[in-house]
Amino acid sequence: MPSIEKHIKNSMEKTGKFYSEVHHWIDDPEHKDERHDITRVLEFGRMFEDKYGEEAAKEYVQHLADDLNGKFNHLVEDVQALVDKTLTYFGTQKQ
Repeated sequence: MPSIEKHIKNSMEKTGKFYSEVHHWIDDPEHKDERHDITRVLEFGRMFEDKYGEEAAKEYVQHLADDLNGKFNHLVEDVQALVDKTLTYFGTQKQ
């Protein structure tokens, strides 16, 4: 998952605004799992829209999408490493 700094940089590049409040709120260590819960995206999206405007709500959703992509990319890498290790173990793949 991208760091808060990376999320903020991406927001600035896309929108001309940092939206640091959005990114810090989502990644607050004490509430991180709860705030990444996609079943609450409408609730939290409305909250950001009411507080900071529609563009901030979109940045919240983009943050979630970026984190989701990051998690799955790591998962794919981990699975591929496990497959490679298993194939090497059984001698069907050279190191």
